[in-house]
Amino acid sequence: MVAAVADNGVIGNGPDIPWKIPGEQAEFKAITMGHTLVMGRTTFESIGRPLPGRTTVVLTRDKNWAYDGVLVAHDIESALAIAAGEQGDTVIAGGAQVYEAALPYATEQVITRVHLEPVGDVLYPAYDEAEWVETKREPHEAYDRVFFARAD
Repeated sequence: MVAAVADNGVIGNGPDIPWKIPGEQAEFKAITMGHTLVMGRTTFESIGRPLPGRTTVVLTRDKNWAYDGVLVAHDIESALAIAAGEQGDTVIAGGAQVYEAALPYATEQVITRVHLEPVGDVLYPAYDEAEWVETKREPHEAYDRVFFARAD
């Protein structure tokens, strides 16, 4: 799972990310390039297109939804099964409902801890921090990128 999460837990305000931090999205690109992204329909539509160099699986309840160049799933188990057959690792890329559904299956999290408390109505799901071990931290001025592995 890869997410940018503000100090107050906010990951979005409607379909928008409530901050612009130079370089942060380039790091998302570097982490996800060559892998398969699983994201919700609203997250995909806020981006507006499949991201180059990555396979995209969109999770939606709408049985009629389709988009050229995108694979579609209607539940998290199907999305994960489709992604497992595609290139690279499976990366959960949002939004909140998809993060929450995928959390029980996740083995790693890369959380960009953004040092802001913006207004927003979309939150990263709560999780038991005792189930995760920090394996790496990359401090930056406006955020820390923190890598976690599920504790065994």
